[in-house]
Amino acid sequence: MNYKSFLLTVLGMSFMATSFAQTNLLNAKTPEEIGVRTEAQKEVDNDKPLEYGYIDDRDILFSKMTWERIVLDERVNFPLYYPVDTNNIGKHRRSLFDVLLKSIKDGSLETVYDDSYFTAPRTLKDLGASMSKIDTLDIGYEQYNAEGYVDPEYIIKRELSAYDVSAYLIKGLWYFDKRQGEMKYRLIGIAPAAPDVNFIDSDDVANKEPIALFWVFYPDARDVLHEAKAFNNKNSSMPFSYDHLLNSRRFNGYIYQEENVYGDRKVTEYVAENALMQLLESNRIKEKIRNFELDMWAY
Repeated sequence: MNYKSFLLTVLGMSFMATSFAQTNLLNAKTPEEIGVRTEAQKEVDNDKPLEYGYIDDRDILFSKMTWERIVLDERVNFPLYYPVDTNNIGKHRRSLFDVLLKSIKDGSLETVYDDSYFTAPRTLKDLGASMSKIDTLDIGYEQYNAEGYVDPEYIIKRELSAYDVSAYLIKGLWYFDKRQGEMKYRLIGIAPAAPDVNFIDSDDVANKEPIALFWVFYPDARDVLHEAKAFNNKNSSMPFSYDHLLNSRRFNGYIYQEENVYGDRKVTEYVAENALMQLLESNRIKEKIRNFELDMWAY
């Protein structure tokens, strides 16, 4: 019996390595064949996101909606940030921001939103206005006043890229499933955050505060994020999908907002200008949620 279990484990790991490794790398005869799956591989490939189980509203004994900030300066969050320079790297490796933006442009993600309540849809044209700016140098204004036109070399276009994204904002629901007797988490939305493009090159620290560029309803993006892979620093032949990385909470974030009677006010609205106390308040909210599950088993 133990031998059978061992054999099944080895076969499962072999299948995962075959599925997640850079496709056809060892069999490619030209660089163009790297990453291209054969027809036989496509037929047997049934790699899809793990479906969420159905949860009846009557099975939810307790729930709390929270908003978290994932700061990309932290080393544990690097897989969400890199690579930022894609000129000298394979097309199979892209940052989470590039994956989301490309999916919006090619229509894989049909709808994005302006806020975390998903009430105001945004179009690709709307995103262009908030993610790029066009400015004219002083010498360009002088040329326009003197000659009536501006040379293109005096016009600067600045677009936000993966390099400029400094955080991700996520919205999720912690809930206690009374049928299974455990606390669970369901990711609801995600948003890349970067400084305002109009002030991104400013030296003023106040202008460096990241703001949400757009919100994505997470269940809509699961197929896209499952296809895209994040780098696994311990084993590059078995990268994680972004969907797996986010659903399994392989990141570090802190709560900056929770649903409450005050209109879901943020922590910074009632704990102002004290970063340490804001962090302690974030931990207090987290412990309050965790303690509910512990208290369920205290007699």
